[in-house]
Amino acid sequence: MSKNDSIRILVVGDSEVGKTSLVLSLVNEEFTEDMPCSAPEIIIPACGIRKIGPTHIFDYSSDTMSGDELYSEIKEAQVICIVYAMNASDSVSRIQNWLNLLRSAVETEETYKPIILAGNKADTVEYSTIEEVAQIMENFPEIEGIVECSAKTLQNVAQLFYFAQKAVLNPTTPLYTIDQQLTPACGRALRRIFEICDIDGDNLLDDYEINFFQEYCFGSPLQQIALNKVKTLIKQKISNGISNDSITCDGFLFMHCLFIESGRVETTWAVLRRFGYNEQLEIRKEYSHPVLKIPPGSNTELSEKGEQFLTGLFGRYDRDKDGALSEEEHRKLFSICPTPPWSFLSDIKKSCPTNEQGLVTLRGWMSRWALLTFIDFRKTLEYLAYLGFIVHENCKLVSGILVIHENLNILRRQSFRTVYTCHVIGSRGAGKTSLCRAFVTENTSNLFNKEYRTNIVHYVNFIQLYGQEKHLVMREILVNNSLDPLQPQWVNCDVACLVYDSSNPRSFEYIARIYIKYYAESKIPVMIVGTKSDLVERQQDYILQPAEFCQKYKLQPPYLFSLKSNNKEMYTKLATLASYPYVFYYFKNKNIVLNPDSDSFQELMKFVN
Repeated sequence: MSKNDSIRILVVGDSEVGKTSLVLSLVNEEFTEDMPCSAPEIIIPACGIRKIGPTHIFDYSSDTMSGDELYSEIKEAQVICIVYAMNASDSVSRIQNWLNLLRSAVETEETYKPIILAGNKADTVEYSTIEEVAQIMENFPEIEGIVECSAKTLQNVAQLFYFAQKAVLNPTTPLYTIDQQLTPACGRALRRIFEICDIDGDNLLDDYEINFFQEYCFGSPLQQIALNKVKTLIKQKISNGISNDSITCDGFLFMHCLFIESGRVETTWAVLRRFGYNEQLEIRKEYSHPVLKIPPGSNTELSEKGEQFLTGLFGRYDRDKDGALSEEEHRKLFSICPTPPWSFLSDIKKSCPTNEQGLVTLRGWMSRWALLTFIDFRKTLEYLAYLGFIVHENCKLVSGILVIHENLNILRRQSFRTVYTCHVIGSRGAGKTSLCRAFVTENTSNLFNKEYRTNIVHYVNFIQLYGQEKHLVMREILVNNSLDPLQPQWVNCDVACLVYDSSNPRSFEYIARIYIKYYAESKIPVMIVGTKSDLVERQQDYILQPAEFCQKYKLQPPYLFSLKSNNKEMYTKLATLASYPYVFYYFKNKNIVLNPDSDSFQELMKFVN
């Protein structure tokens, strides 16, 4: 609820229980014997809890409102006060009838309205009805509380409507069950908050981390005396709440149970809202999906802050300090998110660098984030929000990424960017998948196994290029039929890798036609690659052989590639073409074939760098 939203309170109950008297006594601050059958809609300014819009109070009367109108008001209301007469036993017994009616007016348990029970005419009796009414509450967890009051003496009248406001702003029901337990959704939210504030990853909140949490939520640390009292109370109440003079996750959850039980539910709500939760205990859309417009032709990469945060996160969850994330460590890291951003077994282990045991290294971890940010920056922002970037970096979520508006440094004829895309295009069986997979693995022997095939189309790794670290994203373009045209999004990239099987005489024609149709007049650098060079090279069934074709179109000679002798040289050449597209385009226009291995190119790189 935003601070300008209004609150709608519906007051219902049997005739003669004093509904209208309560409403008018609140407004007039005095009781009048001559009461109308119902009060008109009352609008009062917000008071007490938070700066909100006006509070609207609707007084139900069976004399002036039909059943359909009542159902409509129930759906519109945010909180409902059921008034009963404390001096009439049959009025108490009919509370359940009203509760059932209110439930029937809404669709599901998730849409139940918070309810306040108001026992009116407390001035006429010398006993309390709380114990009797409490039995009804066991079956209706939407009841937020009971207030015994008197419209005649003004006893607790203001408090009644205060609690009604509070039930909307800080409802207990989403947080706490009738069995005095945190709801599953509340427990999950608080565990996420605990994980985010556990800076050293030891599953405990020490004094520094507790005060980090306290300052982030409330703007000031706890005094040491107050902090010691909190820890002493937790230790007295729950055996596993304190360990090594630090608060455990169970102790943290119990602390919030104490807040709720003592009527300080607004404290827990303040924490939840600070960490991005809405009234349904879901991460608010504006918290995890900020508005960010990307100008045409621009690209998105991780910012320095984003990289630092994710690097720190890797180190925090690498519990055995072996420089890699195991499947369990990976699962633990994303346990505070609704779902992981990718699959550990079928995605990240096959799309980015891993160690010899197949575990994700820091290099692979950062590469995968670079890929995600490049192709779907909104998802990166979403997961940065889940993982606590806003909390730890104390900045806006959008500062986690960098929007690069200019593609080229005109003076140097090179790109400002650090992430480039290479589209790998070729006919079926040309070896595109193996070429991409070889980019992210050192052990290529398993690539020959059929069971190791994958449906992944993006592969990413680091490339060291003239003293700079770049990411190259290899995207395999999958075309069902060789006669199908390429879509614009398949053609556009930073460098195109056109692949043919050097041992198959019918393989080259496809990429030759692709080049002539899509790239011959384009400024996109192109590299021709002949795979399976360890096999006998065959004459191609095309009017020009690959070397002749490259010479005619001022391309580098075909690069012959084999999985059995993969030294990563080809990928460095592709990254060079992507980083310096205008250099190659310039020499192509001058009818000069510029090879990255040539002395002239090396001299040029010294000049531009």
